[in-house]
Amino acid sequence: MRQVTLIATAAMGLESIVANEVRDLGYTDLTVENGRVIFTADVTAIPRCNLWLRTADRVKLLIGQFEAKSFDELFEKTKALPWEDFIPEDGEFPVIGKSVKSTLFSVSDCQSIVKKAIVERMKIKYGITSWFEESGAFYRVEIALLKDVATLTIDTSGVGLHKRGYRIGQGDAPLKETLAAALIKLTNWKPDYPFVDPFCGSGTIPIEAALIGQNIAPGFNREFASENWSIIPSNLWEKALEEAEDLANYDQVLDITGSDIDHRMIEVSKDNAIEAGLGDLVDWKQMQVSDLNPKKNNGYIISNPPYGERLGDKKEVDKMYKDLGLAMQSYPSWSVYVLTSNEDFETLYGLKATKKRKLFNGFIKTDYYQYFGKRV
Repeated sequence: MRQVTLIATAAMGLESIVANEVRDLGYTDLTVENGRVIFTADVTAIPRCNLWLRTADRVKLLIGQFEAKSFDELFEKTKALPWEDFIPEDGEFPVIGKSVKSTLFSVSDCQSIVKKAIVERMKIKYGITSWFEESGAFYRVEIALLKDVATLTIDTSGVGLHKRGYRIGQGDAPLKETLAAALIKLTNWKPDYPFVDPFCGSGTIPIEAALIGQNIAPGFNREFASENWSIIPSNLWEKALEEAEDLANYDQVLDITGSDIDHRMIEVSKDNAIEAGLGDLVDWKQMQVSDLNPKKNNGYIISNPPYGERLGDKKEVDKMYKDLGLAMQSYPSWSVYVLTSNEDFETLYGLKATKKRKLFNGFIKTDYYQYFGKRV
């Protein structure tokens, strides 16, 4: 089986979570860097990682990495890479790019040079004198320059891995599914513990919890760019899907509740949960946070409430945070995890967090406030 080098890209602050997921899939030869986890594996890892990685943004195939300070250097070193080992004669291969702190700062020029270099290489290898038709499978090439080091990859995922395929409705500021999964992974929640998201919005966190709770592969209901690649025999995708089906634990009983003050969001959440194949697995309630009344011990609240960044929302959001703190005073065995950019959260909640972790929600700097319950 062909060995490849893969890059699982990660949002800032989530690299260690992505690395743990890669290890859990059995790929232990890895390196963790800013924004990515690099690992070697055989090509079976491409379907498996796309299906199973809950917190990674994409899975990219590394073709080559080298220093490039001139366009000639970029052209010749790109042309020297074995593109024909990955892209067939009829492959469609657009080139995208980015450049950070590099001599070659014109992204459009870098893209066209890389495209030309790949074409020249493949013309020689395939014995073609005319244009490539590019009518076959899709291979999106990326040239990423960082401090004059060029990294050339092909994206195996297609649309980002946060697109699970179940979100048919959303609110004003939807949380990415990958970040929602990471918020859960950063806790000690297990499927047999109660779970509540009192600010559930379109239901992303409870839905991700249910997928984790029943060990359902997050990519099970979507398609990937590399499904039609000639380097991955089609039976490998079939095997990966069979493995995902076999490992799912549909009999796992869950106690997961998503609630929100907005009845419209509850309807959206229900629709999204059904689209995810979860049916009535999650209990959805229209409720304000002051009415929280857990019936069991040792539960978990994991939530991404409104941040109050819009001026008109501030008073309302401040009250939500106070109400949450007051409600949870009566439930010391419960652990509470809240993601917010509101720097007054601890004051409003009424208690200093056991632990805080800096994370980014998109481009918003946030803190993940963690309150550990006392087990009973």
